[in-house]
Amino acid sequence: MLTPGQAHDLACAEPLIDGADPGALLADKAYDADTLIDTLTQRKITPVIPPKANRKVQRACDYALYCERNLVERFFNKLKHFRAIATRYDKLARNFLAGVQLASAMILLN
Repeated sequence: MLTPGQAHDLACAEPLIDGADPGALLADKAYDADTLIDTLTQRKITPVIPPKANRKVQRACDYALYCERNLVERFFNKLKHFRAIATRYDKLARNFLAGVQLASAMILLN
């Protein structure tokens, strides 16, 4: 799912997980919203999201599992080394997706 640059990532989080059945969802503090947490809890998905500092009631978080999130962050870092991906020169979403898939394949082969 490709969103405009000014859109918040939380807006498309629920539609993205509709088609999946994960055991846990690892995300950063930006996804710490009661609506998303409630949806995950109803679907029996463990939210591994650190609570924001300004929360009145702090939630528990499995920080040992949260540390695994760095694997995804390192992949995105490698992906951003490709100039066309980092700057998104493509006007069409399908061309951009093709570039991401090609760059991902090149990362996998290295």
